[in-house]
Amino acid sequence: MSPFGPRPPRAHASVDNLRTHLLDGARTAPHRPAVIQAAPGGGLETVTYGELAARTDRCADALDDLGLDVGDRVVIESDTSADAVATLLACATLGLPFVPVSPGLPDERLRAVIDGAGPALYLQAEDGRRTGIPEPVGTGRFGPHGPTLERAPAPRGPRRRRTVTPVDTAYIIFTSGTTGRPKGVTMSHRGVVSFLRGVQASGFLTPRDRVASTAPLQFDFALFDIGFALGHGAALVPVPRDRLSWPRRFLSFLRETGATQIDAVPSLWRPVLRHEPGMLAELGESGTVRGVLFSGEAFPPAELRHLQKLLPGADFINLYGPTEVMAISVTRLPNPLPAGAERLSIGTAVPGAEMTLIGPDGRIVDEPGRIGEIHVRSTSLFSGYWNDPQTTAAALVPDPLDRASGRLVLKTGDLASHGPDGDLYFHGRADSQVQIRGNRVELGEVEGRIAAFPGITGAVAAVLPHQDGEPRLHVFVTPAPGSPAPDPKEIAAFVRAALPAYMVPHHLHPVDAFPLTPNGKVDRAALSALVPS
Repeated sequence: MSPFGPRPPRAHASVDNLRTHLLDGARTAPHRPAVIQAAPGGGLETVTYGELAARTDRCADALDDLGLDVGDRVVIESDTSADAVATLLACATLGLPFVPVSPGLPDERLRAVIDGAGPALYLQAEDGRRTGIPEPVGTGRFGPHGPTLERAPAPRGPRRRRTVTPVDTAYIIFTSGTTGRPKGVTMSHRGVVSFLRGVQASGFLTPRDRVASTAPLQFDFALFDIGFALGHGAALVPVPRDRLSWPRRFLSFLRETGATQIDAVPSLWRPVLRHEPGMLAELGESGTVRGVLFSGEAFPPAELRHLQKLLPGADFINLYGPTEVMAISVTRLPNPLPAGAERLSIGTAVPGAEMTLIGPDGRIVDEPGRIGEIHVRSTSLFSGYWNDPQTTAAALVPDPLDRASGRLVLKTGDLASHGPDGDLYFHGRADSQVQIRGNRVELGEVEGRIAAFPGITGAVAAVLPHQDGEPRLHVFVTPAPGSPAPDPKEIAAFVRAALPAYMVPHHLHPVDAFPLTPNGKVDRAALSALVPS
């Protein structure tokens, strides 16, 4: 019996519901592993598709008792786990958009997310330590047996909805906004399922695969890993957060779980390549690792070649796409990467989607080498930014090639060019282009050139203010193990040999490792803070 009186009729899910799509394995192969994870007392725990479906249904039944309506938001704070996945899918079953956040999120940032999303309920894992969730948001914890309510949500009115449709919101991911306020990317069931079906058509996975996921749950690629694995009937392998900072512990966990596919941002591989190349080579020699996926930032070609040398039998998959589409291309790169390759292909869009380059004049860019802004046509487009129609209208724009149709496309803000093979090659963000002495500079081009210098494994460029009012180009670099400190004059000459003089850095800063954000990307703000003002 619901604490609010007789239970109203439960909403039922459409065939395109995220839960229906991802738990199809419970119908076809209930005894197959769905999640292989670290057990609380040590060792490993395997949760089958049948058990994951049972946990999802237990959680859905408990949430249904709260009288929440289709569209009511639920914040879920957790690392990736079988119980977290079951809770996400229970919310999807009932049409409750979930808002994933990670335990390491600062209190102030979480409060901003709660203020923006206006959730009815906040749930954290059983071992969660978060306190101070504001009323009238309900609170509770979840585990293998479903959620336990701690504080009931504010009383709801009668349910107005009975069907969860494909266009209803599946989840909202809050990303950094230019105003300093988190920006909520709203994704429908149709959008995410459409993308995952496109990935399935590419044939990268089999049900026998085990996908190691390293992204925090609040990052869209954690949701990609969940969908990628479960959508193929494969097993998800969440890597514990405390294993990621220690290369040996990270590689040991991959070996223990028999992970065959590893999804990790390029920054995560850097300390592995520096400190444990031998152990990684042993993993490659075992033949277990079939694929390495990466996304979120550029992979320096020198580091990628090093990784490929240690994993010669693996496929290397470059994922491209903003949060507004989860991803849009899944591209297999050659292993080894050709010696002259300085940029990595992002290929073409997954089946059922299209990427078009548009120039500043609004016309299509199709000749090789010329840069344009990527515009995306796809049923996997996000619905909009939560409660922000103005920003939504700037991103979802009339199709510049067919304005009369009323069709909207995503104006990504990402720059790319066509290669002679027809593939697209990423050139960074339009807003990462900066002005130096009146000249437009793409920071990624500077980073790529310096990263190609012998003895340099990575480079991050930034334009920082100077006391004379003229901005300066700074570059932070990570030297290869055993290499001498880079000579700024030699690097300047190396850059000047290929790029204009205004793209030569004013200052070079060697660092042992690049600091990372909670999402695993290079923390540019932390690097900039290393430079005295």
